[in-house]
Amino acid sequence: MRNPEEKFLVIYEKHSDAIFRHCYFRVSSKELAENLTQETFMRAWKYLLEKEEIKNMKALLYRIAGNLVIDYYRKKKESSLENMTEAGFQIASNEDKEMKTATEIRGLMDKLDELEPKYSEVLIMRFIDDMRPREIAKVLDLKVNVVSVRIHRGVEKLKYIYVSS
Repeated sequence: MRNPEEKFLVIYEKHSDAIFRHCYFRVSSKELAENLTQETFMRAWKYLLEKEEIKNMKALLYRIAGNLVIDYYRKKKESSLENMTEAGFQIASNEDKEMKTATEIRGLMDKLDELEPKYSEVLIMRFIDDMRPREIAKVLDLKVNVVSVRIHRGVEKLKYIYVSS
């Protein structure tokens, strides 16, 4: 059996990139996303030491990260896509078709801010974090059907916002 440090290192290696991406797409700042990721794992470490057995570590990590992002936005106003670009997010394409697609994706990402948080959160988890509805439901403590409906409605609302602009 592994000691807590070894367990934690395995958990960190397995989930740190995904948690960073999740935070990054929600706060649009590389530095802030790194800080939130670090804080997420510090809290998970403390929890691991206290509880020792965690049934779903991925769900715990996303819940901690989500709560930290919410706390951040309670203290600060939302960042814009321009801040994400300034932080180093760039389109890595030279071809016209790829540039058009990247521009559309950037436009959609910008429009995510216009959605209600309950929709943008599940869309980020589904399409950015590549989580299945069942996983999202565990993380957000919702029923799978509720998550599926939010994904569908969020996509429809995002299409409407994007086409209307």
